[in-house]
Amino acid sequence: MNNENFDLKEHPHSRLNILTGDWILVSPHRTKRPWQGKVEAAQADERPEYDPNCYLCPGNKRADGSENPEYKASYVFTNDYSSLLLNTPDGGLNDDELLVANSQRGICRVISFSPRHDLTLPQMKTEDIRKVVDVWQTEYQDLATYPWIKHIQIFENKGDIMGCSNPHPHGQIWAQNSIPVEVAKETQQQKEYFEQKGRSLLGDYLQLELKRGERIIFENEHFVVLVPFWAVWPYETMIVSKRHITSLLYFTDDEKTALADAIKRLTVRYDNMFETSFPYSSGMHQAPVNMGDHPYWHWHMHFYPPLLRSATVKKFMVGYEMLANPQRDITAEFAAEKLRNLSEVHYKSAR
Repeated sequence: MNNENFDLKEHPHSRLNILTGDWILVSPHRTKRPWQGKVEAAQADERPEYDPNCYLCPGNKRADGSENPEYKASYVFTNDYSSLLLNTPDGGLNDDELLVANSQRGICRVISFSPRHDLTLPQMKTEDIRKVVDVWQTEYQDLATYPWIKHIQIFENKGDIMGCSNPHPHGQIWAQNSIPVEVAKETQQQKEYFEQKGRSLLGDYLQLELKRGERIIFENEHFVVLVPFWAVWPYETMIVSKRHITSLLYFTDDEKTALADAIKRLTVRYDNMFETSFPYSSGMHQAPVNMGDHPYWHWHMHFYPPLLRSATVKKFMVGYEMLANPQRDITAEFAAEKLRNLSEVHYKSAR
């Protein structure tokens, strides 16, 4: 279906997300239009090392009255206002297959990355990010011991623009008794490919991307960081393990250090893009737990940042995106080239 007159860099086209089966509309010609839309005030980026009013700083009281210990590294606790509750009773509703609901049981934990109120992941040392990776692995292992838990979602919302309610750098882990929608899509797509080819979907995709090179940002010994061909958000990226591995439970020491390195190098680039604390939502996708083997699953981590043209202009999902399917203007290739060429020295350190 190749046509020499068609150009991905110039002409509107749709791209398939092989992980979900969804499509995205790409309109590269629209980058030429002038911007007269909303411009938001730049986010405040200066914070003290310790904030006596912060719920997450060491020694402080949290919203529910609990007191944090004087922790020196990452600190984990059950969310004081969890979206999922451990003691939710089984039940639901099914009225003529038209009104359908199922009870959801789960555990929500918060991980304060560091005792420092002012240090985001890109500003932390790689060895300290490695400690966060260790906590992720330990928490995953612990939560998987609950036989009723089927999915464990590790994620971070960075910046108030992404709905983060506390500026102290932290992430979350939600574990629940069912498989969420996006993970169910990725499970089905990877399973079908594995059954047809006998190989990992992301493993084959990774080899193709490495061969082409145009969407690769960088790689280290164990991970590749790239802009996926089907990216929705302007500077969306994905970290993919080179080894076909189903979850971070099986990461070696070397792989955990390499993941910390990848996260550091990527998030520094993000901050350097517009010289701001770059907001994003990020999260790992990995195999379900307590549901047998899933040899088709391949660990990866998504980063979804909203900023588009500057520190004050973001991408909105409205109109067509809400009613039809996602749409973007800048191509994945353009985004990858821009990210690839950014410095790995944080702009604050370079001053």
